[in-house]
Amino acid sequence: MPYITVESGVLSDTQKEELIKQLTEISSEIMKIPQEFLVTTIKEVPNKNFGTGGKTIDKVKAEYIQTHGNQM
Repeated sequence: MPYITVESGVLSDTQKEELIKQLTEISSEIMKIPQEFLVTTIKEVPNKNFGTGGKTIDKVKAEYIQTHGNQM
C-alpha cells in the first residue's frame, strides 16, 4: 500500500483536503492502482520551525505578501 507523506507549514482544512485529493488522484493515475490503496498524511510544522534561504518561513511569507499582496 503506497504511503504519501507531505511535510509543510500550517494549512487550512480546505488546503489539506485538496492536497490529499489531488495527490491521491495523480498518484493513482501514474501508478495504475486504485485510489483506495493510497494512504496520505500531512505533517504540519509551524512556520517558525523551518526555513529556506536562511530565513524562517513566516518571514519569507511576510516578505512575499509585502511585495506581491496576499496572493498565497
